[in-house]
Amino acid sequence: MSFLGSGANTVIDLARVGCRNRGAVIDLQVRGESGEIEARSRGFEWTQELIGLDPAAFPMLAGLCAYLDTVFNQRQIPILLAELERLPAGLIPEPARAEVRQFAALVEEGQHLYLWFCGD
Repeated sequence: MSFLGSGANTVIDLARVGCRNRGAVIDLQVRGESGEIEARSRGFEWTQELIGLDPAAFPMLAGLCAYLDTVFNQRQIPILLAELERLPAGLIPEPARAEVRQFAALVEEGQHLYLWFCGD
């Protein structure tokens, strides 16, 4: 998988920059509109199984990468939570799933808040 960067000749091979590596951790944060961190957590370990998620079945979770940050807004949270419930057991440990749900609730209840999955 590749990503075309802002420069016309900039192409980033996501597999080469680490999206296929094990052992990385994705941290969770809730941030406000100006970037202030409202809540943070250690998150969960990145696994090979997360890389293989079908983007058609899991469009939100399939976008996560161990070495990139991914941001979800208030309107995306219900879709993310539905995917989390359908995710096969063990891909994200239950304690980490509970933290995602807790942080998602903060975003849904607040104003101008975003759920960040922060890669290494």
